[in-house]
Amino acid sequence: MGEAFVDSYPDVIYLDGNSLGRLPSGTAEAVAQVVEREWGGELVEAWEHWIDVPRQIGDALATDLLGAPLGSVVVSDSTTVNFYKLVVAALDQHPERNVIVTDRENFPTDRYVLQGLTAARGCKVRWLHTDLAQGPRPADVAAAVDVDTALVTLSHVDYRSAAIADMSAINTTAHAAGALVLWDLSHSAGAIPIELTADATDLAVGCTYKYLNGGPGSPAFLFVSPALQTELTQPIWGWFGQQAQFAMGFDYDPVSDIGRFQTGSPPVLGLAACAAGVRSITQIGIDVLRQRSIKLTERLIAEADMHLTPLGFTLGSPRDAVVRGGHVLLRHPDAFRISVAIRRFAKVVGDFRRPDGLRLAPVAAYVTEAQVVEAIQRIARVVGTRRHESLEPAGARVT
Repeated sequence: MGEAFVDSYPDVIYLDGNSLGRLPSGTAEAVAQVVEREWGGELVEAWEHWIDVPRQIGDALATDLLGAPLGSVVVSDSTTVNFYKLVVAALDQHPERNVIVTDRENFPTDRYVLQGLTAARGCKVRWLHTDLAQGPRPADVAAAVDVDTALVTLSHVDYRSAAIADMSAINTTAHAAGALVLWDLSHSAGAIPIELTADATDLAVGCTYKYLNGGPGSPAFLFVSPALQTELTQPIWGWFGQQAQFAMGFDYDPVSDIGRFQTGSPPVLGLAACAAGVRSITQIGIDVLRQRSIKLTERLIAEADMHLTPLGFTLGSPRDAVVRGGHVLLRHPDAFRISVAIRRFAKVVGDFRRPDGLRLAPVAAYVTEAQVVEAIQRIARVVGTRRHESLEPAGARVT
């Protein structure tokens, strides 16, 4: 599988694909075609087919990776902007309700958007206190929702521990209280199978630059259940969501499908890289990737138990693979310096997440079992010789 991705430094073991996926071998050519032949040759006439690309990629995501029907996913804006759009749409759907339920361990951008909305609109956030290694559970949600709850929003896979939330059970619990549910799929799309329709999901967002290999800052996606598409009004009224777009009408009149959740002109060059990244995953198949991912994370945990536990590491992810996503969190009091040291001295690229987590992602599309074994051995050598202690704890803005 690894030969489908660019690997310019084979001595580096890359275990940070849950932050930025590798470059697929076909991406440069795909982007060059758009630049040279379409932009360079067709010029403005290329918009005749560029307009359709956000939905085309959305349909590929829906049917191959998200368990959703055609016409329910569109690629648009960033994850943060999409999250804002869908939260506001959900709040406006139930103006008599003013409570949003989420967990304190949720990804920061989601929490910040919610905090901003509480300041702007006077709604309230009801914070769940959850165990980091377990993530939010249906019982936690059941205890928090009531007649005032408009929306429950959670991450499907926890960005630190990789704990998988029970989407189906949580949806059922929230719906019983009359609330909508919005899932952040950023750490699950392309890593684990997702069944949005079967699990009765209302809304979802996710990025494309992690396991989907769309490139740094590649456009995000959003999902809206077909039953809600004509009921919800998203707050950013842009001309790409407008009926008869080029009629340039005075009043906003949104289309009656997933297109109403688009805003301005889509980033065509970013979409070209995004499409190539999505193909790199759909061509392999999510079920194949998931089975291989389980083997890789199981091997990583077994090697860590053997070689890193004696050095002060503990497992911060679920040990049960059924409820663990595509990465593994190893906890250590000096995890930040270790994360820097293993890059600098051992050519193992993972990342650090506060307060004490070293994240390692053996992404199934391009990481081998031999690399997993070698990576743990290299980490053990660095920590065992206390080489990381020579580094100053302050440093890079990106960790």
